[in-house]
Amino acid sequence: MSEPVATPFRWPVRVYWEDTDAGGVVYHAGYLRFMERARSEWMRALGVDQMAYKQATGLAFMVRDMHIDFLRPALLDDELSVTVEVKERRAASILFAQTILKVDGSCLVRASVRVACVELERMRPAPIPPDLIPPLSA
Repeated sequence: MSEPVATPFRWPVRVYWEDTDAGGVVYHAGYLRFMERARSEWMRALGVDQMAYKQATGLAFMVRDMHIDFLRPALLDDELSVTVEVKERRAASILFAQTILKVDGSCLVRASVRVACVELERMRPAPIPPDLIPPLSA
């Protein structure tokens, strides 16, 4: 098995009213949106235009499995950093480790997220094209 990439990708997030409940605490589904955006921005940083790729190949990534540990709440106006780190790459899926941190470095959420490459027309798993996501360093 290959070793994971050393430095996680980081994406900044600010907590807005729309992310919170009436008490100003981030609603649990908000963290899923933050992590999804960070994975999308990670792909954009790799030079992947997901919409163009989907139109050209009929392939897209879908969350297959997710395990989340909610450690501490994020609050209205908090500045956060969402990390994306590839832990494992299989033929048709990628396992990510993701965290949501406050700017002081305290960890609020830890998650493992497996996304599957899917042929959209048949809704079946498909191999990840080798030129789309670089392999993990050896």
